Amino acid sequence: MERESSTFDQLDLRLLNALEVDGRASFSRLGTVLGVSDQTVARRYRRLCAEGGLRVVAVRDAERLGHDQWTLRLRCVPDSAPAIAEALAKRPDTSWIGIASGGTEIIFGTRPRSAGDRDDLLLGKLPRTPRVMEIRAHQSLHRFYGGPDGWLGKLGALSPDETAALRPGPGSHHGPARIDREDEPLLAVLERDGRATCPELQRATGRSESAVKRRLAALLGSGAVHIDVEYHTETIGFPILAALWITTTPAALHSVGEALATHGEIAHAAATAGPCSIIATAVTRSTADLYAYLSGPLGRLEGVQHVETSPFLRRVKQLTYQPPLR
Repeated sequence: MERESSTFDQLDLRLLNALEVDGRASFSRLGTVLGVSDQTVARRYRRLCAEGGLRVVAVRDAERLGHDQWTLRLRCVPDSAPAIAEALAKRPDTSWIGIASGGTEIIFGTRPRSAGDRDDLLLGKLPRTPRVMEIRAHQSLHRFYGGPDGWLGKLGALSPDETAALRPGPGSHHGPARIDREDEPLLAVLERDGRATCPELQRATGRSESAVKRRLAALLGSGAVHIDVEYHTETIGFPILAALWITTTPAALHSVGEALATHGEIAHAAATAGPCSIIATAVTRSTADLYAYLSGPLGRLEGVQHVETSPFLRRVKQLTYQPPLR
């Protein structure tokens, strides 16, 4: 797929896709697969970090761990959304945050690690937050696409052979996904930098190199944790993001979700409890492309009864939060 951006080119897109496949791959391995030198990979990586918002970080997979996941919609008094969104972004249990509906709505995901944390947010802090007029909560029931399944793979920047060459080989850790208390120092480093080196992980944990490698392999192999990438989609020519609130007939819920997972425009889709059946995130090049998707591939799905679209005006948090410059 050719890109229109004059700043970031096809090699940048291919590098982002490669990092999505294996965020901890060495520059030399990335260069071999991409057909360039490791110095070129390193230079492009640094530029993507500085100018494209690239961050490679470890993410706990709430679905694999059996933890609650919620998507919340907050209707706010005009002009109050940015301040409330920034306060939410500082919380470690929020995973992404966007401002929509002309600046009067905040949409965000949260992964409370306990029932107490969930109740503290949903029953305590949010209802008492000034200028929040309405709260709608949608609990995630089943993920159709997203998490370790990266959206960039749908763009076809890498060939199947290149993807296979990058994908980590099958490991021996296929036990239940779990995170132990002793894993927290290791994850604290990886959640800041998913490409942290073994010496860095050793210093943080006090474990031997073999122990660090073994435990990291277990966490990744079991699916408890995956290495993810965040970046500004506009730098690769896709500036339009929108939340889709989809209502289906009960019988069509699974078939519609499975179909959404195959659509190139869909970066995430999950069945939810609440006012709608499925919440999805669409990523497109333009509002015209978003319209074409809504009226075409999505609109033709049998069993879809209603779709509400909320284009994001601003993304406050993706996987991590960078405070705005004052």
